[in-house]
Amino acid sequence: MKLPCEIVVTRILPTAKGALAEELVRRHGMTQVQVASMFGVTSAAVSQYLKGFAEGNGLIDRSEYRDDFYAFIAGEADKVAAGEDVTEALCSICRFIKESGLLKALYILEGYTGDLGMCMGCSNLAIVRPLEPIESSR
Repeated sequence: MKLPCEIVVTRILPTAKGALAEELVRRHGMTQVQVASMFGVTSAAVSQYLKGFAEGNGLIDRSEYRDDFYAFIAGEADKVAAGEDVTEALCSICRFIKESGLLKALYILEGYTGDLGMCMGCSNLAIVRPLEPIESSR
């Protein structure tokens, strides 16, 4: 059985990041460099998100939730353009995926017929201090 987070991370999050980047660049006039800074990645990574988004996501695109998914992302892009942290937007997208029924629909579209994995949810907590390096025992 695939865990819900496994499907979100491998099949949905890359598309969500690409769609969010596309909205920020196309509708809000941001550069790839600006979006990269917001996402904490390189502009080359944003270019890959945009390329991946342009290629589409067959799983999401076959879903009855396709239009709702992209409309939700457009709304989150508006919030990010207005100053909301991109992490909060991505967490909102993840919640939408689980609460809307999209995640369950994607399980079914992948041909999975057993019990769905239990999503424990994330605490949505930020790391408040830098992590300390782990001392090597060598």
